[in-house]
Amino acid sequence: MTPPSFHRLVDDYLRVRRGLGFDLESTEWKLRDFASYADRIGHSGAVTVELAVEWAQSSRSSNPAQAVRRLAAVRQFARHRALLDPATEVPPAGLLGRIPRRPPPHIYTEAEVAALLQQASRLLPEHGLRPATYVAYFSLLVSTGLRLSEACLLTTNDVDLVNGVLVIRETKFRKSRLVPLHPSTTEALARYADRRNGCRAAPRSEYFFRTERSPRLQRHAVEKTFAGIRQRLGWAGHGRTRQPRIHDLRHTFVTRRLLRWCQDGADVDRKILALATYLGHAKVTDTYWYCTAVPELLGSTSQRFERFAHPALERPS
Repeated sequence: MTPPSFHRLVDDYLRVRRGLGFDLESTEWKLRDFASYADRIGHSGAVTVELAVEWAQSSRSSNPAQAVRRLAAVRQFARHRALLDPATEVPPAGLLGRIPRRPPPHIYTEAEVAALLQQASRLLPEHGLRPATYVAYFSLLVSTGLRLSEACLLTTNDVDLVNGVLVIRETKFRKSRLVPLHPSTTEALARYADRRNGCRAAPRSEYFFRTERSPRLQRHAVEKTFAGIRQRLGWAGHGRTRQPRIHDLRHTFVTRRLLRWCQDGADVDRKILALATYLGHAKVTDTYWYCTAVPELLGSTSQRFERFAHPALERPS
């Protein structure tokens, strides 16, 4: 009996895990590449440590952490396969080293956000729909903290420009939610919608964000466009914790919101519950993951603690 292909085994694994609520977008890319590698070299039978390590180290990346992350993805897959096939070998943890702690995210300044949008407005074709689309798209991420994929998948029916609300449908952990918009954001999206609807070159599509050549924004196209803008702006990793990423706009949104609440003297413990719902997080701890200790936030929280510890300082003399 011919053993099933690795692509089929990966499909089965992803179906089971996603049925439990896991998104696995990045993991899927890795495992499909692993399956292609196994088929290409003619491997048949169960997962082996040798196969997993060979594939993990075949990455073209010069960063040794990449091989560690690749092996970690296969390890989870192998653990699942071991329940069904006793011949499966599960790579031991730490075999290629430990996954390094994440570098702190980049928190954008207002000037950097303005520079990002300005460069987006200069994209080609000049005066076309594509630059308007990316200005509106990046502006939405800045003002709402949406995930990259959530914004890409918005349809025209998901964007209520009358009531200023977005419908985010079955994203991470298969959860749907409503995202209220600031009036200025709603106005900006309405202007973009008018521009998009007036573009005869844009293909007919149900998706809200589209360009002259694509019925909707694709993740790889967005990341490639952002990488070009980042290069033109000279946003390198030198002097930073890491190169700025699109996902750092989500970190920036959370950090700036927390800073505003601290400055306003709000009850952050209660507010954070609403923020977790707004962001589509399953747990409040997921929201705290996005909080970054920027100097302004540290200063504000230290002042709040000082007032808590020494209430007499607040009394008039």
